[in-house]
Amino acid sequence: MRVPLSWLAEYVPLRMPPAEIAHRLTMAGLETTYVPGASAGWDNVVVGEVVALTAHPNADRLRLATVDIGGETPTVVCGAPNVAVAQRIAFARVGAKLIDGHTGEPMELSRAVIRGIESAGMVCSPKELGLGDDHEGILVLPDDAPVGRPLAEVMPDDVLEIDVTPNRGDSLSVLGVAHEVAALSGDTVSEPSIEYPEGDEAVADAVTVAIDDPSLCSRYTATVLRGVKVGPSPAWLQRRLEAAGQRPISNIVDVTNYVMLEYGQPLHAFDLARVSQAHVIVRPAREGERFQSLDGVEHTLRPPMLLITDPERAVALAGVMGGENSETTESTTDVLLESATFDARNTRRTAAALKIRTEASIRFEKGLNPELAERAVRRATALMLETAGGVAARGVSDTYPVVVETPRILFTNTQMRRVLGVDFPQTQVVGVLRALGFKVDAIDEDKLLVVPPYWRTDVTIVEDVIEEVARTVGYDVVPAEPLAGRVPESLPDAARDLREEVRDLLVAGGMLETISYTLIGRNDAALGAVEAGAEPLRVANPMSHEQEFLRLSLRGAVLRAAATGLRQSPSGVALFEIGRVYLPREGELPEEREVALGVFAGPRDQALWDVDKRPLDFYDAKGVVESSLRRLGVVPTFERSTDELLHPGRTAKVLADGNEVGVVGELHPRAIASFDLPVDPVALFEIDLGRLTERVPALRHRFQPISRYPAAVRDLALVVDGDVAVERLQSIIESHPLVVRSTLFDLFAGEGLTHGKKSVAYRLELQSSEGTLRTEQLTDAISTIVKELEQETGAILRA
Repeated sequence: MRVPLSWLAEYVPLRMPPAEIAHRLTMAGLETTYVPGASAGWDNVVVGEVVALTAHPNADRLRLATVDIGGETPTVVCGAPNVAVAQRIAFARVGAKLIDGHTGEPMELSRAVIRGIESAGMVCSPKELGLGDDHEGILVLPDDAPVGRPLAEVMPDDVLEIDVTPNRGDSLSVLGVAHEVAALSGDTVSEPSIEYPEGDEAVADAVTVAIDDPSLCSRYTATVLRGVKVGPSPAWLQRRLEAAGQRPISNIVDVTNYVMLEYGQPLHAFDLARVSQAHVIVRPAREGERFQSLDGVEHTLRPPMLLITDPERAVALAGVMGGENSETTESTTDVLLESATFDARNTRRTAAALKIRTEASIRFEKGLNPELAERAVRRATALMLETAGGVAARGVSDTYPVVVETPRILFTNTQMRRVLGVDFPQTQVVGVLRALGFKVDAIDEDKLLVVPPYWRTDVTIVEDVIEEVARTVGYDVVPAEPLAGRVPESLPDAARDLREEVRDLLVAGGMLETISYTLIGRNDAALGAVEAGAEPLRVANPMSHEQEFLRLSLRGAVLRAAATGLRQSPSGVALFEIGRVYLPREGELPEEREVALGVFAGPRDQALWDVDKRPLDFYDAKGVVESSLRRLGVVPTFERSTDELLHPGRTAKVLADGNEVGVVGELHPRAIASFDLPVDPVALFEIDLGRLTERVPALRHRFQPISRYPAAVRDLALVVDGDVAVERLQSIIESHPLVVRSTLFDLFAGEGLTHGKKSVAYRLELQSSEGTLRTEQLTDAISTIVKELEQETGAILRA
């Protein structure tokens, strides 16, 4: 909402600087920004009066204007067609910073000789002052503008930009903001007059109104003006609308917009001659009914969308937009003016369904007090008589089938202490509420009966009243006190704790996190589902084909993110995402599982002396999984496996205590091509955090004293069948109590070995915490290990 300060000052004295007003409003709950207008640059522009006008001796289209600027009467050359004697105008002295009317660029005014005549100043057009695009004529000021006064004081155009919250519909009006400023400064608001002369014709004889559904339209007020002349609005009205961000159209339409901005109550003006039988019917639309709005678009309607109709056709979409078939034009002489209260929820749903969002619908959807309707229609009638002439009917047609009662709220200091933890004196509370426009009656020293003003529909319960007191006094005044009660203990959540720890471990492993949408398209929906054959769950109201299903896997999103990263950067990518997948269950809500998925692809980031050119592959993914799980207290094992998305010979399932918790592998070439990945290989891991949570020990790390005795190192070379996993050999070796570490340092198959055999060599580190190991102890340990290897795997010592 743009609130011009010059307009605001008409209702409340502005005793604080504009920036201070914006700050105080922000601290009171209305986020406000002060925006200086073009007048900030009018340092050498003053109000002048044209006292003489003569022809230019050397040019037919130019004239010499003598201007009184308060003690001085300079003569300047002027080519504007609308300049006239006795006009109050904007006069720029030499040195003024203006806008060049021809180029639109900033300029500084200097003395100039035009066709042989020196011009020491300029009579300004709106464009030259930065007030619009009109450069043909000069800006004509009101007749009472004080001659010689700086134009910036007479016609300030600074504005306050207010970000309106959903509950504060009153701040969508200049008067609503005026009440806020008045409460902060201790002043009172001077509301505009709604009185006007009435004609002899009774409004009941001029128009009739019927409301079919009072739940959708609680009040409908209307009046009739006859003999109006439609034309341009006065300059003051146009300037105010432009400063507030509205485009002037005609005096009739401009008045409805002006009052809407002033009171926050939308209005609409119909050409009475185009309303059949001067009879208005407010009713829900029929299924499939067609209506063409003012913007020329034809809409197909359905109930309960609300229409304003006459006995023959619809003439407006209630609360949203008028109809093309009843708008006022230059030939209009009789006007039907309406101001009504429409249901907020129905208006919002109608505007959203038809994709029409107007200034009117924005205000109606926040909820308006029915009392606003009559005030606004009377104010607009008075302004129309002033700007368009004519005669107003006697009285106002007021159809109000179900009167809405204003809430009466009992307020006590005890309740305020409970909510705020602080007491304010009753006199201060009463002063604050009355300054905000509330009616307050004191019942006793502790109780107040509070009635909200007509412009505040958001105050309905005692907590709302307490909030009004707190925000106006200032939240910074409310003391910070520790909680009186016992702070609730945090409830343990193993799944959440594990998710956050896994996230930290993956980042520590050099990976970057990505976040994707939960809703995906058909192509990605079942890709690599946690459970094969699961059908994705379709949402009832998809926003697009790309967001139609709940995902069964994170694979598609992360692989596409990796493909994008590889195309944009020469280095490799290591991305992961932790999120939920949704598995449908018959007749129930979907099962939600937490999954961690990572992708490695592309060349490694290399230092200048690093000669390793190997790309990121299976072993990088496996290494990050293994190191992360070990930090969680889980010793993972890996077994050969298959997966529809992964290479059959380069895939392993991840086991924790013998239970499968995930998979790691390299993408199948078909998958690489499908995702348009520019590199090969691409490694992927996927961990089911729900299953992993069950395997993570509560006590993850135990301290074991470091042995005081030296370790002994022995090498062990074995010959085994080629299909025996080296991991199995290593687990058998490390199961011996004296082995503290084993390292594979040699793997060989080929010449010198029987076909189908391979040679593996381990370096064993043996140590005891009870004493230095003797030779016979080492020999017995190696003998035991070899014997167990032979029994379990058929391994023999290599000669």
